[in-house]
Amino acid sequence: MNKRFISQEKGQSLVEFALLLPLLLFMICGIIDFGRVMYTHMQLNLVTQEAVRLGGLGRSDAYIKQYTLDHVNDPTKVIVTITPSETLRNSGDYVKVSLEQQIEYITPLMSTVLPSPYRVVTESTIRVE
Repeated sequence: MNKRFISQEKGQSLVEFALLLPLLLFMICGIIDFGRVMYTHMQLNLVTQEAVRLGGLGRSDAYIKQYTLDHVNDPTKVIVTITPSETLRNSGDYVKVSLEQQIEYITPLMSTVLPSPYRVVTESTIRVE
């Protein structure tokens, strides 16, 4: 009788795995999405700091935008904003560079929890020399 009871439990672990697999996949995709957002934020932050430094040294807006687009992963999705424009910048004024990129989630149903697409915005300000 004891052997018959054990032999009927062979599929139990398979059923438990089948029930937990969607949750496990959802968590893995969520971790990947979180990593993508954090990586993009850190990358844009570093590029913003270097771009605003170039603006502080008197470089043109076209040069700053080109530098920025050369140093990001997907230049087609990045919006570069430089204020004030190079014609209005004088020594002693402040220049601000802002970068914005939107990230689409790979995790299904994540857009119901968080805004989709997620906007990563970084900005930095420096005084023009």
